[in-house]
Amino acid sequence: MLAFDLRTLAATAATVDGVLATADPIWQPQDRLPVDGVRVTGRLSAAGPGRFYLSGQISGVLRDECRRCLTAVETPVSARVQCLFAESGVDDADDDPDVYLYDPRAWELDVRQAVREQWLLIAPEFSQCREDCAGLCPSCGADLNAEPCGCPARVDDRWAVLRDVGSLGGAPGGPPDTT
Repeated sequence: MLAFDLRTLAATAATVDGVLATADPIWQPQDRLPVDGVRVTGRLSAAGPGRFYLSGQISGVLRDECRRCLTAVETPVSARVQCLFAESGVDDADDDPDVYLYDPRAWELDVRQAVREQWLLIAPEFSQCREDCAGLCPSCGADLNAEPCGCPARVDDRWAVLRDVGSLGGAPGGPPDTT
């Protein structure tokens, strides 16, 4: 459960223990979704008139492709979160991007949008199967983690001029050594 009765919250803190499911309509098509949802645990308490504070932990598993070799990777993601919720139209909260606003006429405080945003901030943009991943051969596409491919070594022609200067036998930029 990620929605809380505001009348109860004003009097006593609530224990947060729920999951933001991947099928929840709060997610956007371009979001990096967790495998089995985002687990949220923590405490939600009053932080002054019309304000509430969530302190807790979010965790989940991100399924992605390795950025180098394109194999499937599952990356555990976990972080502490602190979120402030405030009634819209109160004080200067409307202008603060770090405050989650809620309708002052609402009966419930829904923390799903805050959980979604926190997940998107902590989920890694790129995944890697292992630290020493060799990736794919740029010529034939072979997985270099399995075995070396048979392609000839690639030569970067942008450095050919410097290589030619070095083969003249002189100092770079000077006349060739004739001694």
